[in-house]
Amino acid sequence: MPQLTSTPLTISPYHIQKIILEQSKRANVGHIGSALSIAHIMAALYGQVLKIPHPQNPDRDRFILSKGHAALALYAVLFLKGWISQEELNTFCADDSRLGVHPEHDVNGIEFSTGSLGHGLAYGIGTALAAKKTKAPYRTFVLLSDAECNEGSVWEGAMFAGHHQLSNLICVIDCNGQQAMGYTKDVLDLQPLSQKWQSFGWDVHEIDGHDVNTMVEKISLLNTADGSPHMMIARTTFGKGVSYMENKIKWHYWPMSEEEYKKALKEISVA
Repeated sequence: MPQLTSTPLTISPYHIQKIILEQSKRANVGHIGSALSIAHIMAALYGQVLKIPHPQNPDRDRFILSKGHAALALYAVLFLKGWISQEELNTFCADDSRLGVHPEHDVNGIEFSTGSLGHGLAYGIGTALAAKKTKAPYRTFVLLSDAECNEGSVWEGAMFAGHHQLSNLICVIDCNGQQAMGYTKDVLDLQPLSQKWQSFGWDVHEIDGHDVNTMVEKISLLNTADGSPHMMIARTTFGKGVSYMENKIKWHYWPMSEEEYKKALKEISVA
């Protein structure tokens, strides 16, 4: 069984954002805005919500990053938890690295390989259903993007989870309003999103995806023992914390220049 690689560090939005910027610049890759968008959500989940004493503990909560292109935010928390080393983190997007743009399940702390949008919810439904069938205590958390709701497989899963009353399933939608090729409202409008999920039998809550304390409080009040699956629609800002990235489509893919990198680090340090 793999051992913890270091003493766990503070899990805060700032520390996650800093790692995202550092590793993106070192590797000269994009998907920066998408990763920054979920930093507060990841801080809430891995800092206070998820019960994972060790990635191999059979009763651990399961977390699935369905929006796999934001994997750098996940790698950041795995490092901060002490489950991957600094040395491995520094191989992000290098040749022969296990840490690619999308997460792979052979990395310590990653449950499923994801990145094909629309698939993560199905994985989560499988683990939640398995826990119900075997009376296992763990909960399953799935983090989706709003653009994933363009995929029919998401709504098949939504119908299945509602029908089977998977109360131990908690999903969060990173609702930042944009995707690779444009703003979500222009590509395929999802509104009214809350009512859509409610119509599939889900317990739906709209939250501020950058308010860590409120997210933790809301999730702690959910009934995961019986009843409906839960959906947290988290309103977020793409590229959160970096002024020139916020709500700008190009930062879905674009890497940073040295000047942009220094400006971004300065801005998150005072956010």
